[in-house]
Amino acid sequence: MSAAPLAMNSVDAADDRVGRLDWERLAADLDGYGSAVLENLLTAEECRGIAALYDEEAHFRAHIHMARHGFGKGEYRYFRYPLPDLVGELRTALYPRLATIANDWNLRMGEPTRYPERHADYLALCHAAGQARPTPLLLRYGPDDFNCLHQDLYGALAFPLQVAILLSEPGADFTGGEFVLTEQRPRMQSRAEVVPLRQGDAVAFAVHNRPVQGSKGNYRVNLRHGVSRVRSGRRHTLGIIFHDAS
Repeated sequence: MSAAPLAMNSVDAADDRVGRLDWERLAADLDGYGSAVLENLLTAEECRGIAALYDEEAHFRAHIHMARHGFGKGEYRYFRYPLPDLVGELRTALYPRLATIANDWNLRMGEPTRYPERHADYLALCHAAGQARPTPLLLRYGPDDFNCLHQDLYGALAFPLQVAILLSEPGADFTGGEFVLTEQRPRMQSRAEVVPLRQGDAVAFAVHNRPVQGSKGNYRVNLRHGVSRVRSGRRHTLGIIFHDAS
């Protein structure tokens, strides 16, 4: 196995990078639309370094071909523990900011679950519940590949937000392949949101459902996400999921 790619100097480096983001705006976007763009989270060099791991078998625990399972067309690989430094440090740094939003959402939806401040403490809960397999993944799409609308739920415990980072440059590495989010409100037709991303940008989004403020208080809406058809080239994405799988 090659060395973990493009390691940051320390966990503090990842925390500083994440901490510089405008979390007030990001929380407002998540509240308003179910997604928020974290611009320039990774450098182009970091994106290329992570994407280059795809063919290194030793980094991964599972290889999924979407067409075999009716998930779409394309493929992805789940990382094994220990995660590459850059992936693990971002997962640790992003979690507490998103946990604050998740706890507010659960309060508004009348859900009793509250998420601990540290990701290590949340993973301990997952592992105690029999969910011990890592879920961060690397996805690869080629021409005519796509990802059907879905939710990434891997067991009884599911953290309500996740992050996807685009590792390829639209227009240069690929065309098409837009990130798509749909939202189903009660007794209404589904709303679609296409989220434009550049290389190194991340999108944080709701995994399953989120609260929406209505005239009679908060109500719950259901969300799914996917990727539209890639027209040409190759598209790589890093997915950061905060709960582990059973």
